[in-house]
Amino acid sequence: MTSLDHSGLVELMRDPAFYPHDVQEVEYLQTHVSSVFLTGPLAYKLKKPVDFGFLDFTTVELRKTFCEKELELNRRLAPSVYLRVEPITVEDGQPALGGPGPAVDWVVVMQQMDQRRLGPRVLKRGELSVEMIESVVDVLVPFYRAARTGPGVDEFGAMEVVKFNTDENFQQTEGYVGSAIPRGEYDDIRSATDRFYEEKGGLFQRRIEEGWTRECHGDLHLGNIFFETPPVIFDCIDFNERFRCSDVAVDLAFLMMDLDFQGVPDLARRVVEHYVDRAGDEGFLEMVDFYCCYRAYVRGKIACFTSSDPALSPSEQERQLHLAREYFHLAHRYAT
Repeated sequence: MTSLDHSGLVELMRDPAFYPHDVQEVEYLQTHVSSVFLTGPLAYKLKKPVDFGFLDFTTVELRKTFCEKELELNRRLAPSVYLRVEPITVEDGQPALGGPGPAVDWVVVMQQMDQRRLGPRVLKRGELSVEMIESVVDVLVPFYRAARTGPGVDEFGAMEVVKFNTDENFQQTEGYVGSAIPRGEYDDIRSATDRFYEEKGGLFQRRIEEGWTRECHGDLHLGNIFFETPPVIFDCIDFNERFRCSDVAVDLAFLMMDLDFQGVPDLARRVVEHYVDRAGDEGFLEMVDFYCCYRAYVRGKIACFTSSDPALSPSEQERQLHLAREYFHLAHRYAT
């Protein structure tokens, strides 16, 4: 029998015969924390047994817990996509999906969306329009308005918590200074970040008092948006409240930064304009560059982590390191 560690489960799930429904072929995708299998009608997400400090998926029990959390949280914006959580079971030595034996791991089962409508592919075809970006904001404004806030959420918008996040980023990337980020850029970004806290620290409490700290999406970039009508926004942060609960400006800054990174700054500006117009959030403008810098730096950090994954080929590791350099350079531009 195939080993049932993560790599063994990936091997199983790449086989069309593993599934209880008709599958012609399986498309295999992966992120730094998950393996995803597109089977045609359904998509399956298997969490990797990793521990990055800010997330811990190292046990079967933890992976089950966060699969269930992923289902619950993503149904807020994509209720028709997130279907259920299922076990991978083993009975008489035979692994199966949702079988009667004991669970060796868990997967999130989703309705497979049309991959041609995924944000980066729409952009690559030159089809991403101002109206489509406005439609994303039109979904998000009422989502934020209805999102959880108050005790249990508001504290994540406090300056001390945001500073903990940025300090953590700097500490976790110190080992990549020189290879992924020049020392000068690292020092500039860190100094500019600390200076913002010193000079603008009162903004954080004001934003909390005005009600802009919410349980947000947490990972709002083009790769997590299907441009249907209306847009379907999926794959929110399920593993850490500290990254999901924030000023709404942190969420929107991610989308803006991503549009900048993809070379469409006019669409990034439209996010700002349309959001401020729809939500009446004038204070957003005071925070946006700071949070765009933060978001670019986080993406650089994740690319660094991915570049260190021994499961990747040397060429893919180098591609991820190059990606990290590009994100850190963008963060430096926002900072300076």
